[in-house]
Amino acid sequence: MKTAILGSGLIGRSWAMVFARGGHDVVLWDQDSAQVDKALAHIAKTLPEMEEAGLIDAAAEVGSRITGAATLAEAVSGVAFIQENIVERAEPKQQLFAEVERLAPADAIISSSTSAIMPSVIFAALGSRQRCVVSHPLNPPHLAPIVELCGAAFTSPDVVARTRDFMMSCGMSPITVKREIEGFILNRLQFALLNEAFRLIAGGFVTAEDLDKTIKDGLALRWSFMGPIETIDLNAPQGVADYLQRYSQTIRGVVDTQSASAPWPDSVGTTLDVERRAVVPRNKLADATAWRDRRLMALAAHKRSQEKKTPR
Repeated sequence: MKTAILGSGLIGRSWAMVFARGGHDVVLWDQDSAQVDKALAHIAKTLPEMEEAGLIDAAAEVGSRITGAATLAEAVSGVAFIQENIVERAEPKQQLFAEVERLAPADAIISSSTSAIMPSVIFAALGSRQRCVVSHPLNPPHLAPIVELCGAAFTSPDVVARTRDFMMSCGMSPITVKREIEGFILNRLQFALLNEAFRLIAGGFVTAEDLDKTIKDGLALRWSFMGPIETIDLNAPQGVADYLQRYSQTIRGVVDTQSASAPWPDSVGTTLDVERRAVVPRNKLADATAWRDRRLMALAAHKRSQEKKTPR
């Protein structure tokens, strides 16, 4: 199947590897043609690393499925699936989708990587809006398989189902957001944790370093292979109902203090930046991002090796 990636930055180049490893042909396009060249160079470097980690077979074959396009018309010609990844603002996306609708095959699915803009906003003006859906990944999708699928009331259920099947064919782990909600599921959970983290740091209860330790050396160890509901189901002898009977009063008591807390101050950004730049200087952020991706590769390889051993 031929697919198109519109916007060839960090998310777009990652999606290209996802679709290509699923056996699909991929065409990359960007308003800045230099971004396409950068994306192809990044992909050529990353695919052999993924093969070495055991995440794909035949990196050269996967890479051969990915090409660039000079024009939007060329990119969407004959495609069955389109993934948009441009700037996170409604108006530029709306303008691009109007062009895509005019140029692409009438039966191609149109998908957006938006992390928070609801599909009823960005697709509303399209005449074929029933074929439009949000497919929001975690960054980077070629290493983190979750993708949330969210349609508007006008989105065809068949389009959501076909998108889910397509994503699964590419090795992704899709979830369906059953009704539109700002921020979808992933970011609402992430922002809830960040909001409390910012307030704890701003209130002088903990440093940013120790806050991060609480997650990476604690909660994330379980969360890397279990969700929070699975976690509490295994944290009481008789399961989740038993857990809530034991701890619901404690949970509600803490949540009451969180909802009553003052919002975190704007100055928290400066506080965090000072602490983090002492650990990772600004000119080393790219190196730190590459380190993150190597660790995600190792974790993904480990999880894949353990999947068949999971009791279900």
